[in-house]
Amino acid sequence: MKASMYAKRIIVLLSIAAFGMLSSACGDNKEAASAEITVSAAVSMKSALTKLEENYERIHPDVHITFNYGSSGTLEQQIEQGAPVDLFLSAGMKQMESLFSRKLVLPSVPIVRNELVLIVPKTGRMPADLKALTESGYKRIAVGTPETVPAGDYTKQSLTDEGIWDMLQNKIVYGKDVRQVLTYVETGNADAGFVYKTDAQTSDKVKTVLQVDEHSHDPIIYPGAVVSASKQQDKAGALLDYMTSDEGQSVFENFGFTKAE
Repeated sequence: MKASMYAKRIIVLLSIAAFGMLSSACGDNKEAASAEITVSAAVSMKSALTKLEENYERIHPDVHITFNYGSSGTLEQQIEQGAPVDLFLSAGMKQMESLFSRKLVLPSVPIVRNELVLIVPKTGRMPADLKALTESGYKRIAVGTPETVPAGDYTKQSLTDEGIWDMLQNKIVYGKDVRQVLTYVETGNADAGFVYKTDAQTSDKVKTVLQVDEHSHDPIIYPGAVVSASKQQDKAGALLDYMTSDEGQSVFENFGFTKAE
């Protein structure tokens, strides 16, 4: 009888110990989860950030990065509405400055620069200049929605500077982000489109026919900033520092971006 009771006590003690180990493991998992960083980034950065994520997580195995891609304007709206974001990477200064003016992000830093180009399908017509887009051979021209897509805003600025924005209104097909514009041209649903140089380089179904004069639009600078409501500000800041480091910049350069002075 005593032996039986002793055995039961041993089983109880072992159960308590096992429960303690399980609780400890759960605690460790919670701690690991706290190292997750959510980054809202302009979709034009996707290829470069996929490689950068791989490099960074290899150096920092305690950090896991989750990306949310979209047009900068849409991402701005999500942060305004309280989306759980730690770091914001925009393709335009306007969206970043708007958030900063309302103290929704900390001061930003420039990360990289890009260029605006005109693309056509691989077998498409070669325009001599931007004014050629007004010709009958170009029936559909893909452009990012200027209000939410920085590439679309830069395009509108350049076509206005050229004096043909109003003339092209019945031809323009709007895309929700720069990658959709690229898809329109790849699939032949547009005869031409305006995207970033880095996007054009990702496709073998289009060809770049013109580089848009950089003086006809605002500088294409990608800023990054830690979101004020982030609970991972230190880790998000460390990731942003890595992006502007020599190692991070080399990743961006491999995908066609240039350093932002």
